[in-house]
Amino acid sequence: MINNDTIQLLKECDLGSKMAVSSIDEIMDEIRDSSLKQILSKSKEHHKALGNELHSMLLQYGSGEKDPTPIAKGMSWIKANMKMGMDHSDATAADLITDGCNMGIKTLHKHLNQYDAANEPSRNICKRLIAIEDTLYRDMQAYL
Repeated sequence: MINNDTIQLLKECDLGSKMAVSSIDEIMDEIRDSSLKQILSKSKEHHKALGNELHSMLLQYGSGEKDPTPIAKGMSWIKANMKMGMDHSDATAADLITDGCNMGIKTLHKHLNQYDAANEPSRNICKRLIAIEDTLYRDMQAYL
């Protein structure tokens, strides 16, 4: 039997991967630098692939997905559009993505600690998501 911590950790990771994909989508049309666009596209694909794994695990464990709340998506959209509206630069886009990565890394570590009884496969997938976020964070530094 799968414990509640496992399900909750997977749901939080699922939410995080969806928010990352949504955030990248929000700014992709504003990106001018082809290398930055490629980095973001690659990261988006990593997040989507991990999201598919998370979805499969949740289904296997008899649970559904966790979608971002309309408020969370709306706040993210407002922040991105306000900042990009004031400055349509790649540096602004990199700054937004960096903020999102920081929030994601912090939140995922919090959930790893909070759901400490989660099984090892769910803890490992969470750590993989943290690694994806960390890589994207480091990749954005050259564009700030």
